[in-house]
Amino acid sequence: MATSNKRDYYTVLGLGRDASEEDIKKAYRKLAMKHHPDRNIGDTAAEEKFKEAKEAYEILSDANKRAAYDQFGHAGVDPNMGGFGGAGGAGFGGFSDAFGDIFGDIFGQGRGNRANAVYRGADLRYNLELSLEDAARGSELKIRVPTQETCGTCHGSGAKPGTEPQTCPSCKGHGQVRISQGFFSVQQTCPQCHGRGKIVTAPCSECRGAGRVKKQKTLSVKIPAGVDQDDRIRLAGEGEAGINGGPPGDLYVVIQLKPHPVFQREGADLHCEMPISFATAALGGEIEIPTLDGHAKIKIPVETQTGQVFRLKEKGIRPVRGQRTGDLFCHVVIETPQKLTPRQKELLREFDAISQEDPGRHSPRAKSWMEKMKAFFSS
Repeated sequence: MATSNKRDYYTVLGLGRDASEEDIKKAYRKLAMKHHPDRNIGDTAAEEKFKEAKEAYEILSDANKRAAYDQFGHAGVDPNMGGFGGAGGAGFGGFSDAFGDIFGDIFGQGRGNRANAVYRGADLRYNLELSLEDAARGSELKIRVPTQETCGTCHGSGAKPGTEPQTCPSCKGHGQVRISQGFFSVQQTCPQCHGRGKIVTAPCSECRGAGRVKKQKTLSVKIPAGVDQDDRIRLAGEGEAGINGGPPGDLYVVIQLKPHPVFQREGADLHCEMPISFATAALGGEIEIPTLDGHAKIKIPVETQTGQVFRLKEKGIRPVRGQRTGDLFCHVVIETPQKLTPRQKELLREFDAISQEDPGRHSPRAKSWMEKMKAFFSS
């Protein structure tokens, strides 16, 4: 099912976004019981609804995936789009993994022993604020990232050095137990070992039995020239450590551009406002403006109007993807003088009086506007 065509996962399960873990589990079980393919043989619509419910459950029952989905929608959990915690295969093939084998005995699809299963570590996200200059030119920065790493004392076992985790007496090392409920035989995660199949009787003093420890690590990030807002840089293997020897996840550095006092960026182009005086706009002149590479001069033609735009070719940014360097667009803003002296006021009144002698010549836009107003009110 294409990401753009997918229904909202909360809508699929009939839940609100504040639903608890128990609400999510109950809603999924109800839909799975109703639409399971073995109960609706030959009904393709039921099979699709079952797949859809299972996919929604797999995402919303996982805290990391649910957080990514709440923030980014389907794109945040789609592995094909590089999301942060993709669904990892939400198809029909492994439905028993998500449902806890509630259909294990009925349909003959037992889960098997997952106590020693290897899991990849979670992906991490780091928001990196950059100035416009650093984003345009590229740079190399150091960042400190909190993460979970394999405990160096127990090497991930969680047990005190010299001891070993013991086989769980409740599930006999399987990580799951079966409970008969009338017609159904429910297989669920072992409450004693929490699915690990083993228990730690003498926990490691460093990680307290978790097998992983929280640490801060310093990483060097190379920022390519031309990066833009929300661009991502992937640091492979710099996410959280895996479980049971699984590979680590990745770290995604997400670019956040700081507001700039002069320029606004739009793709590869830059925009800025260029205030000029009334006299410069009327008589013309030359002004100096800043660029990312230094300064440039612009000739202001006679009778320049406010809102007029001047384009400086290739004074913008060269994007990461693309060959053409953007342009710099300067938007003219005519500034009305403030705190006028008596002499300035006198000169302006004299200037206005002369202008009113032939308004059509000196202020054609104002005259045209007044004529339109008269026509509007007389109609």
